[in-house]
Amino acid sequence: MKRETDIGLITDQQLVEEVREGHRASFSELVKRHQRGLLRLSMRFMKDLDISQDVVQEAFIKAFEKLHLFEGRSSFKSWLYQIAVNTARNKLRENRYDFSNIDDVHLSVSATAEKGLVHQAVSEMIQVEVDRLPFKQKTALVLRVYEDMSFAEIAEVMQCPYDTAKANYRHALIKLKETFETQSELKTWTEDVGGFFMELNTKFVEAE
Repeated sequence: MKRETDIGLITDQQLVEEVREGHRASFSELVKRHQRGLLRLSMRFMKDLDISQDVVQEAFIKAFEKLHLFEGRSSFKSWLYQIAVNTARNKLRENRYDFSNIDDVHLSVSATAEKGLVHQAVSEMIQVEVDRLPFKQKTALVLRVYEDMSFAEIAEVMQCPYDTAKANYRHALIKLKETFETQSELKTWTEDVGGFFMELNTKFVEAE
């Protein structure tokens, strides 16, 4: 198989077909393409690098073992992220991890939102409140804002109807807004928090 010059032009679906045909090296390319995104996603939930890496490794192993079940009705990325989210959720349930004291892991947002988050205190408060959201709401928020997925993709990852994915995102946004509106210390930083919520609102309106 030609690999040196055209690997970037090969789609995930084509690589999946090659793996099914016995070319295991093609799965290595899928790993290279998605391992960074999966690790970033896992860190949102686990807040620990070693455990997040375990989640990623387990997700890829499951994906390889279940590749024959991938029907291609969704993108490979959505299917893979679905496996990773379920793996993270199961680990949280089984081990009841508590990383509330870890301060060196921060949520990253797009350049547009980062312009508003000039105060580290605001960024940390947002991180804490996002972590407090129910798992489904947090998942929808993380996938939409930080992974820039469409609601259709989020629905695939969460294995739920399109409207349910949007509803989880909306409820997460409402909860965050209500929380910040009751915190008087944020009144001084209205512009900063406003920048964050402008980013969230923009992503929601785009999908209407």
